[in-house]
Amino acid sequence: MPRKMKPSGIDWIGDIPASWELVRTKNKFSNHKDVAGDKADDYERLALTLGGVIKRPKDDSTGLQPEAFNGYQILRQNELVFKLIDLANVATSRVGYSPYTGLVSPAYIILTPRHEFESKYGVYFFLSMWQREIFNHMGDDGVRSSLNASDLLNIPYLSIPYDEQRRIVDFLDTECSRIDEVIAQTRASIEEYKRLKQSVITEAVTKGIHSDRPMKDSGIEWIGEIPTDWEIAPIKRVLTEQTTKTPTGEGEQLSVNQKKGVVKTSESGAANPSLSTIDWKLVAINDIVFNKYKAHSGVFFVSQYNGIVTFNYSVFRCLNNNCPKYFEYQFKTDGCIAEFRKQMRGVGDSISPLYTKDLFRIIIAVPPISEQYEISGFISKKMQEIDSLISKKELLISELENLKKSLIYEYVTGKKEA
Repeated sequence: MPRKMKPSGIDWIGDIPASWELVRTKNKFSNHKDVAGDKADDYERLALTLGGVIKRPKDDSTGLQPEAFNGYQILRQNELVFKLIDLANVATSRVGYSPYTGLVSPAYIILTPRHEFESKYGVYFFLSMWQREIFNHMGDDGVRSSLNASDLLNIPYLSIPYDEQRRIVDFLDTECSRIDEVIAQTRASIEEYKRLKQSVITEAVTKGIHSDRPMKDSGIEWIGEIPTDWEIAPIKRVLTEQTTKTPTGEGEQLSVNQKKGVVKTSESGAANPSLSTIDWKLVAINDIVFNKYKAHSGVFFVSQYNGIVTFNYSVFRCLNNNCPKYFEYQFKTDGCIAEFRKQMRGVGDSISPLYTKDLFRIIIAVPPISEQYEISGFISKKMQEIDSLISKKELLISELENLKKSLIYEYVTGKKEA
């Protein structure tokens, strides 16, 4: 028999079981801010992440790093912790349950349950709010919209019997763990496919796509053996730099996106109509466009468009009918990227641009021109096949995450009964 429901009066909660009550968060939790002070050395450092509350080394320099931890606050086991600043950013972590006692940022908000078991149900309740971006529409509309502890304690919350809480938590723990396990396996599979892509490219551009052929030592460690009819040569033998500029500023503005390749700036949403484009570099179809400052991250592609690019880019054209796509693929191998990185070392650990003179001295494998095009076509087909498999797995992850989101919302608000 379906359970009797009633309106909660809160749009983002919806109907709730007739026996449940709507209260404020402060009826179930209290807030504290215990600053560690001179006891900071007694505690480990914790951090709120998308994967929950984790231990983080005090010497971890990732992100903002304090000079000392005396101003950090103590988060205790079984408490909830919230990061409710910069609410315009919908992708960051917002809420977590702490299985540890340790130090967290003074910017976080900590809630202590008035009943020991409340945190288990509470984390699913608030997690559902984060998943559906409820927090992000409650901010103060400032430059960095935020919620403070008082705001959080006054958020509507559900009061339900503890035995029912336990059933909900036990059910969600089991089902969410199963979903998370499948998601983790699927993500691992995607990484395997990405490694396969890299392997296919490296094998094809350094060994060719025909087996049982005579090989010779290239003399270049990252290239290894190559077919006997291939050459090794510096990049200056196959590319020439294009430095022609537009005196009028006319032309389609282009940029390089690490995932999408050379894109029209107007279509990527990054166009700036007030920006002067006079003396930008001209790009032709089949030119290879490098971001000089990000070449070590693979930010370079063959252009499908005629257009113009800023001074941050270098533009190259193949000599003697060499295949531009073949060289794009070779440049994306781990070995070639490592060579780019070597040439981009500046003062200390800073990264300098990849200057043309340095790029041109790098040695690469150069097959006969007809084979370059054959290899390029082979790789392109393989990449499409692997990308199709990756897309299917990414779709599965999205469906599983939506299922998890739906389960949490439906059970914490009583629309389904555990």
